Amino acid sequence: MEERSVLCIEAGKSNRLYLRDLWEYRELFGVLAWRDIIVRYKQTVVGVAWSVLRPLITMLVFTVVFGKIAQLPSDKGVPYTLMVFAGMLPWQYFSNTVLTGSEALIGNQGLISKVYFPRLIIPTTRILVSLAELLVSAVIFVPLFFIYGYLPSWQIVFVPFFILLATLFSLGCTYILSSLNVKFRDFRYVVPFMVQFGLYLSPVGFSSAAIPAKWQTLYALNPMVGIIDGVRWSLFDAPLSATAFWSAVIWSVAILLAGFWCFRRMENEFADYI
Repeated sequence: MEERSVLCIEAGKSNRLYLRDLWEYRELFGVLAWRDIIVRYKQTVVGVAWSVLRPLITMLVFTVVFGKIAQLPSDKGVPYTLMVFAGMLPWQYFSNTVLTGSEALIGNQGLISKVYFPRLIIPTTRILVSLAELLVSAVIFVPLFFIYGYLPSWQIVFVPFFILLATLFSLGCTYILSSLNVKFRDFRYVVPFMVQFGLYLSPVGFSSAAIPAKWQTLYALNPMVGIIDGVRWSLFDAPLSATAFWSAVIWSVAILLAGFWCFRRMENEFADYI
């Protein structure tokens, strides 16, 4: 006699089994992530080259505006262009994840309302799209190092650690904003403004050394400060304050946990609002 599997839904066990469900649906995660990568560059003229052109153009604009016109100082011994590009990559990794991830649930409303699977998979796939873009964009460092005759520090081995912090922070923000965006559609207009505002509060186009000493502690509470400065420290041995570093570590983990809690708390209501 053929055996049949039976799905039992019992009250109080959803949280306990949720992580197991995430693992069991790992193939769906891969399929959705690959679909997002394909769709992102579908019907574009230059395709994946946009991953190189966007940070390259932004780097040139920031170099002219902040380096040439505003004449802001670079980190000691580091060419301004290299410093800006090192700050641009983790920032775009974060902003791309949050901007696309916050809209992910609404963009998959048909899937959410018809089939059961851990909804957390949908916004999480956006981190792989952003990571793929980050890796492609990082290739620009090779000709830049050659042009400026600059060799990265041995501390480059720590770059993955700061990218991990950026991943945790990005996912936490994405979980919170994507879940809120389902219930309050105003967030689709608020999120781009928040990301744009955050750009000017983070050391993307300037060095953290340009911030007055009396504001350094408050400024370091922004986790992207520690992440960006950490990447620059890894590549150029640029200054990295202990306050900024620990702020990035603590806030990244805290925001991830808060995002997971917020998402799980609202997940059961997604189908009703969508």
